[in-house]
Amino acid sequence: MASRAANKRLTREYKSISENPPPYVVAHPSESNILEWHYIITGPEKTPYYNGQYWGTLIFPPDYPFAPPAIRMHTPSGRFQSSTRLCLSISDFHPKSFNPAWEVSTILIGLLSFMTSEEMTTGSVAATEAERKWTTSRTRWWNSTGGGSSSRLLPGMPVPKGNGAIKAGDGGAKFRGADARPECAGVLASGGGVWAAAERERGYDWGGGAWGAGGEGGGTELGCEE
Repeated sequence: MASRAANKRLTREYKSISENPPPYVVAHPSESNILEWHYIITGPEKTPYYNGQYWGTLIFPPDYPFAPPAIRMHTPSGRFQSSTRLCLSISDFHPKSFNPAWEVSTILIGLLSFMTSEEMTTGSVAATEAERKWTTSRTRWWNSTGGGSSSRLLPGMPVPKGNGAIKAGDGGAKFRGADARPECAGVLASGGGVWAAAERERGYDWGGGAWGAGGEGGGTELGCEE
């Protein structure tokens, strides 16, 4: 159960992200659990993920914002293992590095930037550009037949347990057939873009480093062991 502070904070963040969504991102909490958020990332131009739609979940702890969420991407992407917790400095792998000032939008912008980079971490996979483009072409089909747009998981799809447990279709169905592409002039291409540059001016660095798999130098400084 969410603490009073977490409930208040996430309610405010839902209002904020609904009124002013970041480029390429839509997100909302489950109707039954404000700690369980569902998001859709639409692949930016000039990336292998262009126009693909990637459904995932953020599972927040009861003491958010003083601890980070578990981050998963369920739609196959060629970048991350489906439904696997991702080791990022903004995820529950590294609670000590989490800044309470970061919000849902901050977390999802960081996830998108990491996705369009080539950094590796626990939960990421290696694939060619052609393989990722092929996977991209099937994301909407996947979302409409299983995962976030179905009342049941596809055969063989792992069921997360514990803090990361999700109910397929709880919240994800809202995204069925939706085109999450925002009308925005900023283009977040691989390794940066207009949006990332603007965020760096505000003091946020989305191009890896502290936002990646464990600080500067890749995923070894903080470690990603369970």
